[in-house]
Amino acid sequence: QRLEKDGVVIESLKKKGYRLVSGDILLPEVIASNTQLTVTLNEECHSTQLDAKLGMEAHKEGRALYLAKSQSAGKGRFGRDYYSPNQGGIYMSLHLKPQLPPAELPPYTLMVAGAIYKAIKNLTLIDIDKKIGGILTEAITSIETGLVTDVIIGVGLNLAIPTFPDELKSKAGSLFEGPCPITRNDLISEIWREFLHTDIDELVYLYKERSLV
Repeated sequence: QRLEKDGVVIESLKKKGYRLVSGDILLPEVIASNTQLTVTLNEECHSTQLDAKLGMEAHKEGRALYLAKSQSAGKGRFGRDYYSPNQGGIYMSLHLKPQLPPAELPPYTLMVAGAIYKAIKNLTLIDIDKKIGGILTEAITSIETGLVTDVIIGVGLNLAIPTFPDELKSKAGSLFEGPCPITRNDLISEIWREFLHTDIDELVYLYKERSLV
């Protein structure tokens, strides 16, 4: 019953037992082990960006990844609502503490885009040709020092969302429209490993090579 509440589909077979049909449970401890990040999962999340900001205000250390199964108030760029159902999506925000002048800040948004492309290619060999997600990067600057003290990178990805609202059907899609051969834990771990360990120039090159503009 607990697994079913988490979205796992279990078939009961009389006199035989139970069979796992499908399911993909987020495991923060697995992602933390794979990435060396501090990882937390909020079961009742308004927005992972907000969770990261609350962590920042509580003076928690950087390199912290905030996850959610769904978001009740997810936001994209320009304050747009971000569709965040409780099945088939990835919703996460990474908090970093760069302590750098704005001019020396790495191009985080481009780096994450390159890391997402590379991670998907590594795990699935799929070339992405439609909108399956979004990235929202926010920065906090100290007036006293002029340094960027905190950066929060929000990522939403449609891994295997079965249906979309009518207003989004022509605009958005999922990486997989049928059975999903990878887990969210796999993809989340691979994205941040690539982001943290791939040369910046390579990630920016991948972004520019695949950019529609």
